[in-house]
Amino acid sequence: MNYTIAKISLLDYIVVSFLKIGSMSTAVLRGASTLLTVSKIICVGRNYAAHAQEMKADLPEQPVLFLKPPSAIVQDGESVVLPPISTDLHHEVEMTVLIGRGGRHIEARSVLSHVAGYGVGLDMTLRDVQSEAKRKGLPWSLAKGFDTSAPLSVFAPADRIPDPHALEVGLRVNGALRQRGNTSAFIFRLDRLISYISDYFTLEPGDVIFTGTPEGVSRTVPGDILEAWMGTPGGSPATTLTVRIESA
Repeated sequence: MNYTIAKISLLDYIVVSFLKIGSMSTAVLRGASTLLTVSKIICVGRNYAAHAQEMKADLPEQPVLFLKPPSAIVQDGESVVLPPISTDLHHEVEMTVLIGRGGRHIEARSVLSHVAGYGVGLDMTLRDVQSEAKRKGLPWSLAKGFDTSAPLSVFAPADRIPDPHALEVGLRVNGALRQRGNTSAFIFRLDRLISYISDYFTLEPGDVIFTGTPEGVSRTVPGDILEAWMGTPGGSPATTLTVRIESA
């Protein structure tokens, strides 16, 4: 199957068109005949050393986890809405993982057998809200989990991705390159990461994991067009995602 920006399958078109009318909290696996309900979104912070450095944060000894609600999901072609409590919305492009087979205390050696697909997502962050919460020692769920904060691409089937640790993720804003990284630079590879997550959160089919962002996070403003991709470096993208920033 040829994955390009210009072409999506008829099934993708039908499913994404349905999602724009129906529920936000679903994931689309290319070639699947049914929708997958997302029960939770588990996000990983500081999984690239260069991003930790740009945020002036220490490298973690264990995965840093936080959650987004399923209601935060928007699909390819939709909009991220900047709420009025913030003037500093940042993009964070990430490879995403779609769980196909659930489990708890999953052994590292069998992690990839639980993965249904790989995609690209945007962890949209109200940086000013997050910074203020951190300063006060308060949770920053609002900064990460507001409605429309989790744009998701269509997921490429796992069997179409030979090595999930050799994938490029990137982002352009209004055509200009903002972020580009490779999953080979993960601090915590998927076997350790998903096994660790499953020790504390029972994974269910349809769950989505955001695996961390490379360096280059920065501000976006209403009217910006964000174009993200994931795939083998030098090849056609396995999947893409385009969203627009709007004011509330």
